[in-house]
Formats: sequence, C-alpha cells, structure tokens
Amino acid sequence: MWLLGFFLHEMAFGLLSIFVPLYVTSSVVGGSLVDVGLMVSLATFATIPFSYFSGYACDKTGRYKPFILLSFSVLSILLYLFSSTANVMVLTVIYALIAVFHVAHETPKNVLIAEWHSREEWEKSFASYEMLTELGVLIGLVLGFVTSLYGFSGYVILLLCSALNVIAFVSSIVFVVDPPLILERGLAGMERTLSYAQRGITMMLKNPEGQAMTERLKSENATAYFVGLTLFSLASATFFTPIPVFFSQKLGLASSVVFAIFVLNAAGGCSGYYYVRRKAQTQPSGEKHTVMNIALARSLLAFSLIMPIVYLSTLTTGLAVVMLVLMGFAYSVFLIGTLSISMEVLPQGKAGLFNVLIGVGGAVGCLIGPLIANTYGFLYVFVVASAIFLLSFLAFRIFARD
Repeated sequence: MWLLGFFLHEMAFGLLSIFVPLYVTSSVVGGSLVDVGLMVSLATFATIPFSYFSGYACDKTGRYKPFILLSFSVLSILLYLFSSTANVMVLTVIYALIAVFHVAHETPKNVLIAEWHSREEWEKSFASYEMLTELGVLIGLVLGFVTSLYGFSGYVILLLCSALNVIAFVSSIVFVVDPPLILERGLAGMERTLSYAQRGITMMLKNPEGQAMTERLKSENATAYFVGLTLFSLASATFFTPIPVFFSQKLGLASSVVFAIFVLNAAGGCSGYYYVRRKAQTQPSGEKHTVMNIALARSLLAFSLIMPIVYLSTLTTGLAVVMLVLMGFAYSVFLIGTLSISMEVLPQGKAGLFNVLIGVGGAVGCLIGPLIANTYGFLYVFVVASAIFLLSFLAFRIFARD
C-alpha cells in the first residue's frame, strides 16, 4: 500500500510528459520546439544539485518519508500555479521548480526499496515498483487521450494533475514508513569487496611459487559505468524530448492519437518490468551485460526511425509506433539493471549521484534534441541519438569486463 502515492504521482506525470510539449507549442502559449527544449533542459539542470542533496540529506538523517511528503505536497501547489499563466518565461520557471520537487522523492524511494529488501530481492523489488508506477504512467496517458479527445482545456488537465498529487501526499502520510535500520546497502557493498578479495586470494593460491600469472585480477571500472549511464540519459533525452512534436507536426497526427501512441509506449514499459520481475525469480542477475545490450538495442531502434521520415506513409508510421513500444520495453529492463548496480556501487550518502548523472545527460539532451530538430530536422535527431546510444554501449562494455 505504501506505493499508492507513487502510483498516483506517476499518473499525473505520465499525462504531463506529453501534455507539456504539446501545450507549449500550441496556439494557447505560442511557443516553439526551442522553447520546449530550453524549458525542459533548464528544469533538468535545476534538478542536478537537488538530486545529490536529497540523497545526501536523507542518508545523513536516516529519514526518507519527509522528502517524499515534501515532493508530493509542493508539486500539487506548483501544478496549480502552472495552470494560471500562458507566459513562456513564467511557465519555464514554474516547470523548473516542478522538476526539482519531482526528483525530491526519487532517491529516498530507491533507498526505501533497497533497505526493505535483501540484495537478492533488489532486481525483483525494483521491477515490481517500476511496473506499478509505469502502469500509473499508462493510465495518466489514457487520461490525456480522453481529455484531449473531448477537448478539455489545459487548465482542467493541470488541475487534475494537481489533485492527483494531493491524494498521493495524503496516502503517503498514512502508508510510507521509514526502515528501523539502514543495513542492506552496506552489506551489499561489503559482499562486493569481499568477493573481489576472494578472487585475489584464489589466484594467489593457484600460484604458490610466485610464477608469472596468466590471469589478471580486475576491479570494476566504475568510471565507465558512470559515463555509460550519463550517455544513455543524454541519448534518451535527445530522442524523446521532441518526439511528441514529431508525431504531432511531422506526421500530422492529432493530440489524442499522440497520447494513444505513448500509451502503447508505456504498455511496452510495463511488459518490460513484468519480464524482469519474472526473470529475477528463476535466473541469476546479469545486470552488467543486460544494460550493455540494451544500449546497443536502443541505438538500432533510434536509427530505424529514419524510415518514417524518408518514406511518409501509414505503414512507416506504424513502424515508428512499434519501435517506440520496443524502446519502452528496453528502457524498463535497463532501468532495473542500473538501479541494482548503483545501489551496490554508490556508498551511503552518495545515492543521489545516480539521479545526478541521469540529470546531467538528460539536461543536455533536452536542449540539443529540440534544437537539432528545429534547425536541421528530425532525421538528424535520430542519427545523433543513435550515435550517442552506441557510445553508451561501448562504455558499458568496458564496465562489463571482469
């Protein structure tokens, strides 16, 4: 039941993810793709220090629930304020504050899941959480489809998002509980260190006479992992920030149809979380190679979306939708893998670094994606995103080598 608030919160943000770029570029506001890029990029940059601070503060105090309550309560107020203006500059400031308080609950949530479950259950537990919240995103997108189909105003849609966060706040007061002891991440880190030492001792025992060893003991290249994570976030933001406008303006689809497409994308995400959850019950985790393969798959999927631009037709539009669904599935598998790895790699007090790295890549991607689309066209967006995904794959490949 403690996840109910997060479910409702993600319903609101699932709706907002498509509503905001369509709203800013609509006749009501009169903004451009560059305005969307600047808005989302500045908002993401604003989240970077706050992501680190919230991770440090919640670990320092051993309290996680207050940050979650702060997030949901302030968001309900900010979303109401967002509905009160159509000025692009004012919307940008409010949206930046929305993004800041949106990330306030991310690290505390990740830590709660890690601390309430053993290391063996992390992959399954993260997958269960993400599957539930992705279902919330899907329902939010369905709400966006219905409200746009029946011509609801932006004011009503934003009030709905605000109300969902109010209910999320109330439910979190009742159901979210801090763990009595903070142990699991420390134990996982110790186990990781002991495993490395054990491999070294085993190699020495195999070579008691001090002869030249043909086997090398390698420590994990955490830097390569951090670079891969940042590049993956950069490529994702470059690709996805302008994509609603691509379907709306380039392919000429109605807003309700755009929402319907992203409902399918969210459904792909739900199926990905379900797949990881089932797999975690029967197979040992292999997160390193999984995230590496997903980065490569996303590179190929992003590149394949060039076809709907070159050959505008119903068939290629359908292909674009299929690719988007596959991207949703791939991201779900990737996210669970990186969350599990990060809870081991990052020490206590540094858990917010995961969101910082994603924020850095996302902030830059949110800016360059719309800028490239507005200046050179969507074809170059997909080519650039594909290339960055490929670089991410290479970084994860370095990390995956034992």
